[in-house]
Amino acid sequence: MTPSNNTDYSRRGYLVPIGGAEEKFNNPEILDKFVDICGGKNARIAIIPTASELEDTGRNYEKLFRKLGIRHAQVLQLITREDCQSDRYLDYIEKADGVFMTGGNQLRLSTTLGGTPVAQTIRRRNAAGMHVAGTSAGAAFMSEHMIAGGDEGSTPSPDMVTMAPGLGLTNNFIIDQHFRQRDRLGRLLTALAYNPFAVGIGLDEDTAAFIRPGDDLEVVGSGGITIIDPTRLTYSSMDRARRGDPVSLIDVKLHILIAGGRFEIASRKAIAE
Repeated sequence: MTPSNNTDYSRRGYLVPIGGAEEKFNNPEILDKFVDICGGKNARIAIIPTASELEDTGRNYEKLFRKLGIRHAQVLQLITREDCQSDRYLDYIEKADGVFMTGGNQLRLSTTLGGTPVAQTIRRRNAAGMHVAGTSAGAAFMSEHMIAGGDEGSTPSPDMVTMAPGLGLTNNFIIDQHFRQRDRLGRLLTALAYNPFAVGIGLDEDTAAFIRPGDDLEVVGSGGITIIDPTRLTYSSMDRARRGDPVSLIDVKLHILIAGGRFEIASRKAIAE
């Protein structure tokens, strides 16, 4: 899937990929900011817990958003593809100010939501101004090219990552989560070696990229974001590497940004704060 067609980029809603394990109680800065951009206590937020196998995941986020002051937060129990055709759920998304996708397994999201009326409605509504956030698996699912799995380690290798189609809210980024905690530099580099058009976003836990309309992002949270820009890649050995071989990549640019840092997709410029 590619992003929903809308030439007026200023109307698009925010994308908010979160690296997982976001602070929920003591200082929920990321969730507070998401609530804020959605319109505050009068916002309407749809919670999609499809990625999780735990029955209480959605309800826990519903309680959390209500604790943050949201009056209208509702879990959409999208367990089967048939559920993703429900008029009741589609109507709620149509009227929502924000959608929040929980963590779990991103393949549960792609195989359940992919190509359904729910996915199409989220894409269209985001193009018209609705904000979409996702934590962990929910973050990975946002982009057109989704990291579905892979190995730990710092050196890229041809079989280090498994890719799958994502929701397609952006084709400018490939997103990975739990980044520093699970040593995922190599698999994000591998994904970018296969697709040097995109910019890589490696999200530490309790850290989010608030991606504004126009695809400029700001870092919020307690960790860092690794930005990998392969735009000026001059050499890659990926085309002749065999399974398990290390891959050489030359002229890849890397930035580490912390809270307040920004990255501008049009100019490929990183700003500390």
